[in-house]
Amino acid sequence: MSVLTFAFDVGETIVRDDRYWASWADWLDIPRHTLSALVGAVVAEHRDNADALRLLRPGIDLDAEYAAREAAGRGERIDETDLYPDVRPALGALRAAGHRLLIAGNQTRRAAELLRALDLPVDAIATSGEWSAAKPDQAFFARLIELAEATPDRIVYVGDHPANDIAPAKAAGLRTAHIRRGPWGHLWGDSPAAAAADWRINSLTELATIVA
Repeated sequence: MSVLTFAFDVGETIVRDDRYWASWADWLDIPRHTLSALVGAVVAEHRDNADALRLLRPGIDLDAEYAAREAAGRGERIDETDLYPDVRPALGALRAAGHRLLIAGNQTRRAAELLRALDLPVDAIATSGEWSAAKPDQAFFARLIELAEATPDRIVYVGDHPANDIAPAKAAGLRTAHIRRGPWGHLWGDSPAAAAADWRINSLTELATIVA
């Protein structure tokens, strides 16, 4: 079996977004269910998920609010409880098979620090905040290919969002695996973009069997 590089999205692929949205609801002093419902609504309308916050606070300066949260000690948090339960088993199986593993998603610099602190069995972690390039921009995938040190056809990008993950990764020449979980993975799981993925999975542990 030849060696591949697996690159994983973060939100709703490696980590659950529950804490992220709950913390924003608490910071803005609104019911968590209200924000959750609005996130679902903007997802269904193909809008940026941050629009849920803008609907609640028109004109909100998200960068300023983020900084204020951090200054108040209520900023980003990612710990072991945020990981999906299949993450460590899947990464371990792929690592044991000799594959190279990366994590790269649309997150902040702080999220990259928090993910590195989890000591996951991966070769590198990077985020859009560090690269100043975010999916679905091709600049993100150009940086990913550089990080992988592999040709695009030897990289498998794994993500839940058909439009942000699967379609642009394929356009960059990468192979893709769409995971059906989270709002985007379920709602758009039967979309043409998801159907175009090389593999469609329900758990990360399926990857080791697929490539074998």
